[in-house]
Amino acid sequence: QVQLVESGGGLVQAGGSLRLSCAASGNIFAINFMGWYRQVPGKERELVAAITSSSGTNYADSVKGRFTINRDNAKNTVYLQMNSLKPEDTAVYYCNMHTIVEIRTLPRSYWGQGTQVTVSS
Repeated sequence: QVQLVESGGGLVQAGGSLRLSCAASGNIFAINFMGWYRQVPGKERELVAAITSSSGTNYADSVKGRFTINRDNAKNTVYLQMNSLKPEDTAVYYCNMHTIVEIRTLPRSYWGQGTQVTVSS
């Protein structure tokens, strides 16, 4: 089994910064996709940023130029550096990883428990 543990959320004023981390542990052979999603009550979960095993990245238009995603493969960890935060960034942030637990098997999707980010105006 694979577990994802997130950290780094909290309360910050508009214009401030936060760095989220998500570390995977367990039976891991490889991780291809790593991503951060966010969700507010009453809305669907949305992709914020993603990074592939070859370090290709993709960002939601609303966070381009402010957020940066990167990964440390040796630590099975993905980070989200969030700068110039806005009140509309307030949400629960979830990490997601597509993990291969054994060679020649298909990747499975795992989710973190979520971490609250609140940006005050």
